[in-house]
Amino acid sequence: MDRALQILLSYSETRREWGVFELAEDFGWNKSTSQRLLAALAARGFLIADPYSRRYRLGPAMWHMAALWERGGGLAQLAEHVLTGLAAHTGRTVSFTVPDGFHVRCIAAVDGEQGPVRSHPLVGDLYPAHAGATSRAHFAFLDPLERRNMLAGRPFARYTELTEVDEARLERMLDETYRTGWAYSEGEYDSTTRAIAAPVLIGTTPVGSMSVVEPKVFHFDDDLREHVPALQAAAARLADLLSNRAPALPQRDWRRGRTLAPRR
Repeated sequence: MDRALQILLSYSETRREWGVFELAEDFGWNKSTSQRLLAALAARGFLIADPYSRRYRLGPAMWHMAALWERGGGLAQLAEHVLTGLAAHTGRTVSFTVPDGFHVRCIAAVDGEQGPVRSHPLVGDLYPAHAGATSRAHFAFLDPLERRNMLAGRPFARYTELTEVDEARLERMLDETYRTGWAYSEGEYDSTTRAIAAPVLIGTTPVGSMSVVEPKVFHFDDDLREHVPALQAAAARLADLLSNRAPALPQRDWRRGRTLAPRR
């Protein structure tokens, strides 16, 4: 049982498949043991074997378990542990969103000491890709081609007078967010709030964004943007929890020539 779990946990962004000989060599097992374990996991749907290469990739049972975990609130509960600490530190409302087509969807939120930023709960809210820091912190970190294919030629709704609806200017804003590693908005989607947001990255892949939000009517003793380092550290902690591994050293994204936020 433990060996089977070791195999499943060894899959990652850089390790997407295993061959029998590779597995045996890396784990120090004999070939027959590796073959038996891989075949058993494939028989239950946790892995799937390519009929030509005989290499094993993650199978549909993994998707089923992940979907069940998210629908059961497991992802939200995990995020709330991190959000609670950040809300206490900043005194503001903190949220975690995940991608949902052309939007990001809030699945967890913790109010700050001043109370909620809106009259209705944030959980369940959808934020469009072109409006606000919360969305920009996710979409800015997508592969550039994927992002352009998603946004090109799409009509953008104007939610406030500050909503950016020009495609070229929006692309420049997304590129700037990528360069800085975080986003700031003041009334782009909701004219009554301002926010800072950072991506939650597994490797270089964004799985969502974390935001700190404040109502404009409240007067805080500090500037919201002073909390960017704490926000980025919290986003990195959540990424470590989601990736189920020990914190990593800062990573260099050579494709775009910048250093990603270090993990704590």
